[in-house]
Amino acid sequence: MEAAASDVLTADDPLYEELYDVRREAEAMGNFIERDVTAEIAALRAQAPVHKGKLRELLGLPGHERHANGAGRQHYTVLTYDACEAAFRNPAVFSNTIQMDPKAGPGTGLLEIDPPRHRAYRRAIQPKFQMNEALGWWRKRTIDGIVERLIERLARRPGAELNLDFCARIPVYTITTAIGLHGDEALRFRHAYLNSTSSSRNIPTEQRIENFRLVESLLHGLVAARREQPGDDLISFLLDATLSLPGAPPRPLTDAEIVTHAKLVMVAGGGTSWRQMGITLFALLTHPDQFAEVKADRGLMDAAIEEGLRWDPTAPYHYRLVLEDVDFYGHHIKAGSALELGLGPANRDPARWAHPDAYDIHRPPLTNMAFGLGTHRCLGMNVARVEIGVGINALIDAFPKLRLDPAAPAPFLTGGLEQRGPSGLPVLLD
Repeated sequence: MEAAASDVLTADDPLYEELYDVRREAEAMGNFIERDVTAEIAALRAQAPVHKGKLRELLGLPGHERHANGAGRQHYTVLTYDACEAAFRNPAVFSNTIQMDPKAGPGTGLLEIDPPRHRAYRRAIQPKFQMNEALGWWRKRTIDGIVERLIERLARRPGAELNLDFCARIPVYTITTAIGLHGDEALRFRHAYLNSTSSSRNIPTEQRIENFRLVESLLHGLVAARREQPGDDLISFLLDATLSLPGAPPRPLTDAEIVTHAKLVMVAGGGTSWRQMGITLFALLTHPDQFAEVKADRGLMDAAIEEGLRWDPTAPYHYRLVLEDVDFYGHHIKAGSALELGLGPANRDPARWAHPDAYDIHRPPLTNMAFGLGTHRCLGMNVARVEIGVGINALIDAFPKLRLDPAAPAPFLTGGLEQRGPSGLPVLLD
């Protein structure tokens, strides 16, 4: 990794606290919840797999509209594994277009389109996100060097706040370096992008527009530079990719399409991986017996990561638009309704897992829904798994006595319904 990127990676910056505080993030989005609703959701799931109404309404929580395209629609809440899987496996009826901006035309982003267009775009992009690439190119190009520099930084102190000092830094610099941005642009880019969208509730419209223009200018400039001089980065890969849309001849991606995908990778990869790494560390640090087993047998690391994904996925609710009238788990749902898919509740469905509320690295391996299922299963899941595994293994290697700091406030999981993560991870290193 470049020296400049390394220096910025390990420097203190107030933007970390602004961008990587789970509660602050939820408050900025307007969806923070104060109480733990796990037991209440379990009671609803026990009553029925699908409920009419928004989950927030069913729980008596303040309203929040996750997607503008969902406003004014009748909502249904899905809470069991089987019902969520049925919806994920049927994109012809349960559509991701709920994420589209209703004022815009047809999108090109993977999160807002359905097959067959989605399949075409995904095929053009996915080769760089396969597991062999995550273990090869991503590790060599980004992850290993970033983790090494962070471990060196932590070794100079007796304790740390791993949420900010470690978890927050790995994904944002992994993605930034992979795209081809300089290290000093990582936090600024993420800050500008997060404050350029309609979900930035506390940002004046003029400032959002300014941030949007900054993001567009930076990425279009990077695409133009790579057209002139390709490099070993994700933008250069996208420039070389071929898109085969149905009924159209194969062609390269346009600049606008490349920018759209770069934004998705930057924001999703720099956000969800951070929180999920924190959740995995939180689970291990609060289950010291299991943590000791993982330390003694690194072959258990993959199981620890998968159990963290099942136990508390960082993005526990996904949304779908119902495209046609359908009978679904006891409800006749009209076209135009919205479905709230509870991945978190599905991952704790007692019909699939015994003692589902317990974190247990010795569970028999079963697919969970942390990354979704079917057509829209998370593109970056392999990179995320590698980031988490490399990061936690490096922490254990460097700090075998790693443990929660008993003098600090005990960490807990917090955030909104739609994004979860630890309140903090104060630890002692020696």
